[in-house]
Amino acid sequence: MLKFSYCNATDLNQALVQCRFAGSFGPLSSRRRSPRAAVSFSRSNLTPIQAVLSCQQQVGSDPVESELGSLADRLRLGGLTEDGLSYKEKFIIRCYEVGINKTATIETIANLLQEVGGNHAQSVGFSRDGFATSPTMRKLHLIWVTARMHIEVYKYPAWSDVIEIETWCQNEGRIGTRRDWILKDVATGEVIGRATSKWVMMNEDTRRLQKVSDDVKEEYLVFCPREPRLAFPEENNKSLKKISKLEDPVQYSRLGLMPRRADLDMNQHVNNVTYIGWVLESMPEEIIDTHELQTITLDYRRECQRDDVVDSLTGPELVEGSKIHGTNGSATAITREDDLDCHQFLHLLRLSSDGQEINRGRTEWRKKPT
Repeated sequence: MLKFSYCNATDLNQALVQCRFAGSFGPLSSRRRSPRAAVSFSRSNLTPIQAVLSCQQQVGSDPVESELGSLADRLRLGGLTEDGLSYKEKFIIRCYEVGINKTATIETIANLLQEVGGNHAQSVGFSRDGFATSPTMRKLHLIWVTARMHIEVYKYPAWSDVIEIETWCQNEGRIGTRRDWILKDVATGEVIGRATSKWVMMNEDTRRLQKVSDDVKEEYLVFCPREPRLAFPEENNKSLKKISKLEDPVQYSRLGLMPRRADLDMNQHVNNVTYIGWVLESMPEEIIDTHELQTITLDYRRECQRDDVVDSLTGPELVEGSKIHGTNGSATAITREDDLDCHQFLHLLRLSSDGQEINRGRTEWRKKPT
């Protein structure tokens, strides 16, 4: 018999939901229980999260792996925080993750965010054969896809720097979930970046969006903070800003971009990080040479497949209190009057064949450090 004497009713229900996929309990079970199935959690220091994970480990799993965790779990420099509601992991920046500025690229940062999010999901029993998919999602052929991504980098790590990324997820409306991240320099403890994202559920067979069911919510909400926790708690922060559509004619473009096989992920479409590279392909060279990306926001409008051909379009963003720079009446960059070294751009990715919008974006650039 399971005992959760330390839990309130909500925690108990959520914990029991999590145990559903770890083994069969109750009168409806037709499977023979193993001796390990009789799990008792006494009044101790265990949190509801720890109780759920202990249940997952002890029921229907290999006893050696349950005791020690998987080899990957043992080798990773990360794990759940004490309350079990977020996950932290350390990463060493490798030489192939560094770009022309001798620091990690924005694609590296985005890939690490994706990695730590997936590792978080695996650490609580999800995502063994999909990106953070729960047992119910796998049963119903449902996947998570990115709807919006916002990343701010205050200082880029260099080769061999060690960074720590903390991540957690929360409910976000009826059809989505939210995942946030905070990046720190391990040597100094300095926050070097923050990010937030919104994910929606898609049926992998029909490729249509689907509401997040109560069953799925029950499976992951037990691992989410009880109160809202935001990487960007500031009022009117940039992550909330709507992205205007870039209209023709545009000043900068890179046409005919084609996905490589390596750009496809396990969800059978172009991975969300590839879009960042496509957006940057149409940035003016004079900005790339003298500035570095400090903020990027992307709204994902449709998925991109292997045979799609994509056009990348870029133009300066004109905002209140900004100043236009250029020659012959042509704007090459726009800066804020309060920061002449900061440039802002709008971006659009669209299908070359019919002009359908794939992704719209917004970037801010600061002068490279000397």
